[in-house]
Amino acid sequence: MKILHTSDWHLGQSFMGKSRQEEHQVFLDWLLVTIASEEIDTLIVAGDIFDTGTPPNYALELYYNFLTELSLSSCENIIITAGNHDSIATLKAPKQLLQALNIHVITSGDENENEVIEIFNKEKLEGIVCAVPYLRDYVVRQSVSAETMNDKESSFTQGIKEHYDNVYKEALKLSIEKDIPIIATGHLTTVGSKTSESEREIYIGGTLDIDSDFLGKHFDYVALGHLHINQKVGCEHVRYCGSPIPLSFSESTSQKKVNIVKFENKIMTVTELDIPLCRPLLVLRGNVTSILKEFESVEDKSTWIELHLNDENPFHANQVIRDKAEELELILLAVKIDKTEKILHAEDFDVISLDELNPLDVFERRMEKDALEDEDFVKELVVNFKQIVSEVQNS
Repeated sequence: MKILHTSDWHLGQSFMGKSRQEEHQVFLDWLLVTIASEEIDTLIVAGDIFDTGTPPNYALELYYNFLTELSLSSCENIIITAGNHDSIATLKAPKQLLQALNIHVITSGDENENEVIEIFNKEKLEGIVCAVPYLRDYVVRQSVSAETMNDKESSFTQGIKEHYDNVYKEALKLSIEKDIPIIATGHLTTVGSKTSESEREIYIGGTLDIDSDFLGKHFDYVALGHLHINQKVGCEHVRYCGSPIPLSFSESTSQKKVNIVKFENKIMTVTELDIPLCRPLLVLRGNVTSILKEFESVEDKSTWIELHLNDENPFHANQVIRDKAEELELILLAVKIDKTEKILHAEDFDVISLDELNPLDVFERRMEKDALEDEDFVKELVVNFKQIVSEVQNS
């Protein structure tokens, strides 16, 4: 049995006002060719198919066109789970139609969904997948009045662990006296994993106390999503595959990959397959002189560029740099000022654009104006603000 593990497509992403449609189309075309050439039996997409709960029409078209073509291929089993960016309603709407094509879409993980899926290859049972999506708070725990943040984190962690224990027990019933692997999916941040700047904080208060020891003890392979960097977590068979395209400039040097997992009965081998890069992202750092020099060496004019400017006169340097980028027909998406003490002498120093700030930065700047002195109160405000942002982003 051969499985291709991918995740975090984020179809429909708007990147600093730029569409990723071309990059996603190139990736999906490549994925179809790869599934055919590698003779993949099972495709697992571990969450965040779309970037928002209301994806643009072109993103929906990319998704359905891909699934239509894939259903005509030799890939017999297609399993898609929801991530924190995905709308349950959007993924669930065509669920019955897709199931007729042997495409399993698992959206919430509540009691009404069957997450335990048997994997067949030419009518022979080859394995079982516990298709666990992003688990929302209401699915795994009951709200209790007067809970502290630590209490919520603890009960949430326990609820997620119990959920995995339960689906594993269901899978065991189907695999009695059969030498077949049990595979799990997940969409969460695990202890010891590496993050980038483009993932949302999905569980307020920090990382859940869920590690590879817990996930790895039951399952023969764990196909994780949410983190955008391809990585093993603690052991060989608990892995994130990462996103197929760089979703932030912090991923500009990260080679994007899919994981191909091959099982001979329960003996596993994993191959990390490089995804061809459609559009480079480039981060440049320095003063106006060094940056202008580096501009001359940019050969691919489709490259999106972010600058970190460290100059004694950043406002003048910014204009010079933008003029040069326009002359060279380079695509400059953001200029960020390195705020060293040397250039912070002006009382009216401010950012050049909102490209430099995220919502939390804006909120913290607003609190600074009020000169709040109570540290505990400030911490509580920040936690509450993060929770509001998360609810808005995930709604």
